[in-house]
Amino acid sequence: MHADTPVEPPDDDAARGPRLREIPLRLMVPNLITVLAICAGLTGIRLAFENRFELAVGMVLLAAFLDGIDGRVARALKATSKFGVQMDSLADIINFGVAPALVLYVFVLDRVGSIGWIAALIYAIAAGLRLARFNVMADREYKAKWQSEFFVGVPAPMGALLVMLPVYLGFLGMGDSRAFAYAATGYTILIGYLLVSRLPVWSGKSETRVRRDLMLPVLLIVVLYVALLMSFTWEVLAITTLAYLCILPLSARAWKRRYGTLTIEDDHANI
Repeated sequence: MHADTPVEPPDDDAARGPRLREIPLRLMVPNLITVLAICAGLTGIRLAFENRFELAVGMVLLAAFLDGIDGRVARALKATSKFGVQMDSLADIINFGVAPALVLYVFVLDRVGSIGWIAALIYAIAAGLRLARFNVMADREYKAKWQSEFFVGVPAPMGALLVMLPVYLGFLGMGDSRAFAYAATGYTILIGYLLVSRLPVWSGKSETRVRRDLMLPVLLIVVLYVALLMSFTWEVLAITTLAYLCILPLSARAWKRRYGTLTIEDDHANI
């Protein structure tokens, strides 16, 4: 090398390697909520095995709530991503399928042995199938008009709330007999069937308007419901579950009036 040959200064960026792209904090918020939901669901399972059932149910319900709002938060913050969709699907199967099934099994279904375990398996698998069908229908290009008004089968979040009814009743002193365990087993299988059925279930997604003069009474009713839920948790949850089950026939009747059948028959609905 000649003495007068210029020496180029080292490239600092090249020395440091490829530069990582920074991610805005708002994109992380929905994923953090999803992770918290998974933690709550798994913690509920642990608490159930420790026979701390009230806390276990509370954690499962908290997981279902967090899992239900993460998508809405993502849309509100314009932070949706393919990664978030995959995380949400993972959280759904844990919080709406596995966690409720295991808590229910430890609380009451284990009294009838293998039959109770089979019922828990059926519900968990049904929840997974329900979520897979929902994802497929949500991703397809063609969407039928009825999809803005009805679900195909009971949605997985409501399935998690419904299947826990034997636990609510157990907290109210109704779960000591073996007959109750057999009834809970049959009920668990029934809820699993409702998840994968083609029963039209009103979704509440369609635009529903409230008259201006009824706005304050509606708000008061909501406040009253929350207050009762905080004061009489298990009674309110049991009544809410039974009320939802009573609405299902009315939903099918509304579908029949509009479309002429009792069940959804749509070639695009897949499984």
